[in-house]
Amino acid sequence: MSTTHEDITVPRQGGIQHSSLKELIDAQLYMPFPFRRNPGEAEAEAGMEKWLRECGLLDEPGVAEMIAATRPAQLASYNSPAVDPGILQLVANQIAYQFVFDDRAEEVGHRWPDHLLPMLCESIAVLRDGAAPTTALGVALADLYRQVQERCTPEQAARWAWKSREYVHGLLYEAVAQTTASPVRIDLCTSIRSLTAGIEPFYPLYEAAQHREVPARELHHPVMRRMTRLSVDAAVWTADLFSAVKEQRTGGVINLALAHQCRQRCSLPAAVTLAIRQINSAIGEFEGLWSGIKAELSPAGSGYVDGMIGWISGCYHWSRTTPRYAETAAAPTLP
Repeated sequence: MSTTHEDITVPRQGGIQHSSLKELIDAQLYMPFPFRRNPGEAEAEAGMEKWLRECGLLDEPGVAEMIAATRPAQLASYNSPAVDPGILQLVANQIAYQFVFDDRAEEVGHRWPDHLLPMLCESIAVLRDGAAPTTALGVALADLYRQVQERCTPEQAARWAWKSREYVHGLLYEAVAQTTASPVRIDLCTSIRSLTAGIEPFYPLYEAAQHREVPARELHHPVMRRMTRLSVDAAVWTADLFSAVKEQRTGGVINLALAHQCRQRCSLPAAVTLAIRQINSAIGEFEGLWSGIKAELSPAGSGYVDGMIGWISGCYHWSRTTPRYAETAAAPTLP
């Protein structure tokens, strides 16, 4: 379950003033993990663009511009600073694919909801049944799955496919949530957001990045499962802080900051502050659990946790610099 609480008090106005939402976030967000980037970032970017072109996605309207503004290879570099070039390329390709897929699903869900089901069902058929794709997105997904199967063990690839199907289902839940007239409850928002984040499908890749397999007793340990949940929540909620202005402009509702704003009927800066408190709590709990279990883990298990930490830190540093969320950097905190 997500670390969500409904009984949060709206912060009072006053105290230290910040000129922009970005400045507010930087001042209040707890980020104990250092910024790192992968030295293979430039090569991963070139490989990602080549792969998108070969799959036909760069020929789709608006995709090249979106990729330039989103910088998937940079996000991969920040999230996966220590992995080998092969895993980094997989991460970059998958991030790029998910951005294209997510943006397409959001557009179709808003404008032509009845067209969303075929799109999602094709993905499920590819992931579950190995069905032949019929669209450029399906071709990209099928090839991505092939790359995963070549690098991962059968068990790791199966976990990747399962978590990828959860991501697809999350987009359907998000489309349903967009149709409701009343504000989405925070617990429902965070449950959907944990799926649409699309982060957990990357974790089997961090298993594959280790020199030895992560022991099952470590991978499925209750503390590790809780750390997985916390790391996903902290990473995607942090991105929500920086995407709130963009989501508000386009009518999005599955965003932690906007969910607080709707529930509390407060300003966006106040809502961002509430969301930051939730994120800080999640990161603090993750830190405590990691400190308690670290000595018990194998080198492979520790490397796997490094993958989780990479997403927490990487999402923050990418979100604050990507042109995709530039509106938040300029958004004032005062009317």
